[in-house]
Amino acid sequence: MGVPGMDNVTDASEASTSVERVDLARLGEMLRERRGKLSLRQAAAEAGVSFSTFTRVEAGAQPDLTSFTLLCAWLGVSPGQFFTPVTERQVAPIDEAIAHLTADPRLAPDAASKIVDVLRNMYDVLAEAPAQPQVVACHLRAASMLRPGVPPRLNSLLGEMHDKLAARVADGAL
Repeated sequence: MGVPGMDNVTDASEASTSVERVDLARLGEMLRERRGKLSLRQAAAEAGVSFSTFTRVEAGAQPDLTSFTLLCAWLGVSPGQFFTPVTERQVAPIDEAIAHLTADPRLAPDAASKIVDVLRNMYDVLAEAPAQPQVVACHLRAASMLRPGVPPRLNSLLGEMHDKLAARVADGAL
């Protein structure tokens, strides 16, 4: 069993779930330094792990959780010092769908490419741009009671006000 978060992230669908990674090179380096002139067998016995486990971890291999904690205890360090944050990469839904399509073994590469083209075109046409913050909002409860012709003129005035205010917000004046 591997230590959680130790696997290198290579798949886009896993990128957003991985939070930390263990610095295996540093662990191996610290084991070599601590071992000093001790033989690998002596160091492994002191640490409470097998010779083969000690040898593999010292060379940079991933230990299981029990071995990792035993080796950290032997080193006299907290296991947390080997964990480094991994920048989370947000994957867009369209990119995630495309990754699944291109990885599908039932689809020939040219067929997957055609589906990806269609899917991306549909997405580009149908996806809505993020809504801009509303600058002006007005609710007229009495609109049905206004004289004929007033609601369209009021709508025109409010539209102009909205456009001018939006322009001022965009310019940084508001």
